[in-house]
Amino acid sequence: MTHSAKTTGPGQPNPTPWSRALGVAVALSVVAGLILLLFAWPAVTAVPQNLPVGVVGDDAQVTQVEATVAEKADGAIALTRYDSRDDAVAAIERRESYGAIVLGASPTDAPEILTASAASPTVAQMLDELAHSMQAAIDEQIRSAVETQITAAQQDAAARVQSILEAVRSGQTPQIPESAPSASVQIPVVTVTVTDIVPFAASDPRGVGLGVALFPLVLGGLAVGIVSTLVVRGSAVRRVTTVVVAAVGAGLVLAGILQGLFGALQGSFWLNAAACAATIAAIAATVTGFAGLLGPAGVGVGAVFTMLLANPLSAAAIPVEFLVRPWGAIGQWLPPGAGATLLRSLSYFPDAATAQQWIVLLVWAAGGLALTLVDLPARRLRAGQTAAEHPLTVTYRRRLFAMLY
Repeated sequence: MTHSAKTTGPGQPNPTPWSRALGVAVALSVVAGLILLLFAWPAVTAVPQNLPVGVVGDDAQVTQVEATVAEKADGAIALTRYDSRDDAVAAIERRESYGAIVLGASPTDAPEILTASAASPTVAQMLDELAHSMQAAIDEQIRSAVETQITAAQQDAAARVQSILEAVRSGQTPQIPESAPSASVQIPVVTVTVTDIVPFAASDPRGVGLGVALFPLVLGGLAVGIVSTLVVRGSAVRRVTTVVVAAVGAGLVLAGILQGLFGALQGSFWLNAAACAATIAAIAATVTGFAGLLGPAGVGVGAVFTMLLANPLSAAAIPVEFLVRPWGAIGQWLPPGAGATLLRSLSYFPDAATAQQWIVLLVWAAGGLALTLVDLPARRLRAGQTAAEHPLTVTYRRRLFAMLY
């Protein structure tokens, strides 16, 4: 009995050795773990730190509130004093503060907690819990005051009875007042109120649509950058043109869906479309810019940089102050973070300063497109050949077409 050995046919590649296949499997397992760590680390380690919250009241009241917040908030809240409720509201509308504590002029005046759920539902919930804590403290003070009044009334009544009894024993006519003193106890009603200064729109009452709006922008920007690098042939000017035109078109489409269909975005449609286009262009230009420096490998570098570093640091779903310092601030200088902050401000905070976000997006877009035009890999090849004709690019393009078609 004979056994025939398995051989590869003419032109067919030799099979991958088992040792290499297993090594690749182990490496991919490690990579999967690293991806999870990079993507989930900012959210897992998120802790509120120095959240800006305003306070309105006199010196004694503010001092008492500062002591209470320092004891209970454990560094989560940083209080800023404002002269009036109107000043506190203006600061919230400019996104300089997440909320405010407005104290009454007298002890019987009810405090008011100002929130802005559109800025952060998480912080709004924290301030709502603070209102409940303040209400419990006020109720305890009222209960103690009422008990004091009752005790004083009982002592007064007992003293009067004792005076009458002593007068009777001594044979004197007791002095009985024509009307008995009022024994009623005054119980003040003080209720802490919570006012949402900037709530979410009725079309997106929980802000879910706004929270996930960044994800299609990131994916859209990566798709534009990757396809422009691996599919568009010819000079670098063609890739730059593709990025610009695709970003403008995608910005209009995504803004139309997010605002017109889902109601996740508010305010001016054209400003929202411009913000979407700028975000997509900045992310796409990051990919094409890395490719302009490194060749086809730059596509992977740009994608990893955007998905595993810039996107987790964007603070799209949580406040910037929740991220470990200085990563939250760094994330705002990257395209996803700037885009998420810009869309939230344009939708709900028209008085907020947005110059930084526009500048960040435009600088990343312009810088990436400039590096795309530099096209260093093409300069290392023969004259007239660009990175799109690089052998590795051709291979990636063929594989992409194979997957698509």
